[in-house]
Amino acid sequence: MQLPDLNLLIALDALLEEGSVVGAAQRMHLSAPAMSRTLARIRDAVGDPILVKIGRRMVPTPRALALRDQVRASVESAVRLLQPERDFDIATLERRFNLQANDTFTSPFGGAVLDRVRREAPRSVLRFEPANDIDAHVVLEGNTDLLITSMRPLGPDIHMQTLFTTTIVGLARDDHPIFDEEITPQRFAACDHISVSRRGLATGPIDGALAALGLARTVSLVVPSFHNGVFALGASDLISAVPEHVATAAQALGIRVRPFPIPMPLETIVVIQAWHPRFQSDPAHQWLRRVVREVCGA
Repeated sequence: MQLPDLNLLIALDALLEEGSVVGAAQRMHLSAPAMSRTLARIRDAVGDPILVKIGRRMVPTPRALALRDQVRASVESAVRLLQPERDFDIATLERRFNLQANDTFTSPFGGAVLDRVRREAPRSVLRFEPANDIDAHVVLEGNTDLLITSMRPLGPDIHMQTLFTTTIVGLARDDHPIFDEEITPQRFAACDHISVSRRGLATGPIDGALAALGLARTVSLVVPSFHNGVFALGASDLISAVPEHVATAAQALGIRVRPFPIPMPLETIVVIQAWHPRFQSDPAHQWLRRVVREVCGA
């Protein structure tokens, strides 16, 4: 099935408004012969003369008069559709935003983002989903508004923006024996550890840093999130490693834990937000990205 040429709709609107081939040609920046050929194509498409010559004037046929309002409305609708959205009002926006993030973001910043959304876009809904192991595919499918994660390759088509950087610190209950003396790599390795891993892994960058010093640690507990790890510290001699901002958030909540520098060099973590290209120019999505950045202090 051959699709109609939608340019004919614009030309038909000009012909009906001007009532002449010459006037429509000037309006569309075409020559009179080119507009005459366009009128011939419109007549073939519609099956009606549209304009007929009576004396020195062109007058619309009954079919053309019946189409006039519908043609005008269709052209105006198309123009509005293709123009930038200028009257965006976040206060009346009704939308559900899906953010995929783990507790390194939701614990310290989730509440503040929710508060901004409720104040500025009260008709919209914020939904946090746990990050998974197929981050790039999730963003490319376009079903997640934002993926908030540590810096990683996500593909050339995905937009990314840095939110903040953080370091890994040790964390233990506030009266843990590790605070009795200087925290050396040897004393750090001698403690029982919690490993935080969504995939259930007991080893990570810390083990590599210890191995470089000829040391190894004992991982006694593996948990899927930093939340689990923080709450497991209170009644045990276990220690954990968490992003510094997570440790600060735990203390702000009144949890009796105390952070300490890990006595080996570890890489700084860069946290980003990533989104599908189709959201790049969406005013509502631009607002959401700005809110997340401002909450994170970026």
